[in-house]
Amino acid sequence: MAPRYRVTLMESERAELEALTRNGKTGAKKFINARALLLCDAGPFGPAWIVANVAEALGVTSRTIEHIKKRFVEEGLEVALERKQREIPPCAVVFDGEFEARLTALACSEVPEGHARWTVRLLADKAVELKFASSVSHMTAHRILKKANLNRTAANIGKSSRNKTRPL
Repeated sequence: MAPRYRVTLMESERAELEALTRNGKTGAKKFINARALLLCDAGPFGPAWIVANVAEALGVTSRTIEHIKKRFVEEGLEVALERKQREIPPCAVVFDGEFEARLTALACSEVPEGHARWTVRLLADKAVELKFASSVSHMTAHRILKKANLNRTAANIGKSSRNKTRPL
């Protein structure tokens, strides 16, 4: 069976949690975690509710309450209030800052012979040819250039200059 953790809050921690739950500006997850710790408090000032009752009152599972208690006991109050940080990011970074810099430099370089200007497809193909990456989508090249606010691929970006009105 999983180990059970006993939450005993000091008076200062209890006051901090009560302030968090009463100020009206606390995020939902932090609020639920704070309420769970307050209700599970087995110290002299706490009600020491059963985990199942706390879970039912807060609308979460008892396993969630157990995780909150475990993080409080092992890592402290601040860690227990926040969401658990992922150890591994959800997807690996494929195109880092170095790739973006190289692609931007390529877009600023001379246009290949036979072309009037760089296109995003031409940039993507050239980046693969120069082995910046194994494959590059033209949309990736577009997104990187847009993020860099670089529009070297078109001679005219489609905006017309505003005509100045003559004073009366």
